[in-house]
Amino acid sequence: MNSVVRPRARDDVMRQFRWYLVEQQAPVAAFRFLDAVEDSVEQLRRMPEIGAPKMLSNAALTGLRVWPVKGFEEIGIYYTVRDEILKVVRLLHGKRDIKRILQREPVEEDID
Repeated sequence: MNSVVRPRARDDVMRQFRWYLVEQQAPVAAFRFLDAVEDSVEQLRRMPEIGAPKMLSNAALTGLRVWPVKGFEEIGIYYTVRDEILKVVRLLHGKRDIKRILQREPVEEDID
């Protein structure tokens, strides 16, 4: 299965990476986080149904699921699967107002 990481999800990854690197002064954790995201997305590509369904009224996110980043379980990978493509929509920390953030997610801000 192919996968696509939407621009906002890429921004989420880089924001979290910079937080570990700069704010926490933990470069080992920062790079471990990047590897963990990559590994977790690869796991989802192999088994896309393992994530827990998330019900929202945002029609753009019908079928949304969430799966934790391995080793960073407080951060969830929010994704959809359509037409054999896994789309990573956002990566969000559990302490954020996830429902509000996802309800505002645009319909098509897709990749390329």
